[in-house]
Amino acid sequence: MQAILRSIFITCLFLGYPYLVYLGVKQGIVWFAPLVIASIYLYQAIRAKNQKIKQQKWAIVCVLFLGTIFFQEVIAKFMPIFIQLSLLLFFGKTLFKGPPLIERFVRFEFPEIPPVIQEYCRYLTIMWTSFFAFNIIACIVLALFAPIEWWAIYTGVMIFMLSGVLMVAEYIWRHFYFRRIDLPHKEIPSVRDSIRNMIINGKTIWFDVQES
Repeated sequence: MQAILRSIFITCLFLGYPYLVYLGVKQGIVWFAPLVIASIYLYQAIRAKNQKIKQQKWAIVCVLFLGTIFFQEVIAKFMPIFIQLSLLLFFGKTLFKGPPLIERFVRFEFPEIPPVIQEYCRYLTIMWTSFFAFNIIACIVLALFAPIEWWAIYTGVMIFMLSGVLMVAEYIWRHFYFRRIDLPHKEIPSVRDSIRNMIINGKTIWFDVQES
């Protein structure tokens, strides 16, 4: 139960991070938001057993702690870039060390999937990897050249709205595509089933990809 509550708290903190930075800039305490996130990563770095993951956590901790002293606003704004970069590497890595990430989720429910669905999963993984790459570029441009309001709106609202649009569009396209290849309608996962699959198996796949 404590682990679940801790995960919910950390998730809410990361979701509200752009708002914390916005308030920090306006109130002159921009160092507060990266300090809080650095503390979380420090806790995770100490507890991490995998050396590769531990090193990555410590690297982020060092950057964020330095950001509380030097270049405070710039470093604070770069946190969403770290997140999008982590997601890009998480998805992109599986394109070279397969199977692609989406296929890994699909195989939890359908161990035997036809080649045409494997190809679809690969293209879907490429799509999300490209989306994260676009977000990285957008976040960098906004962090360096845009007002704090624009940055906060994009990183705190627009990214999630665009993610939702992509998921809905893919779900609609999935029905047309699967029917075209004569896949029975009952075998097409619903949005609820897809989300449930990600929640249940996400942690397992995360560690599997990190250790590969």
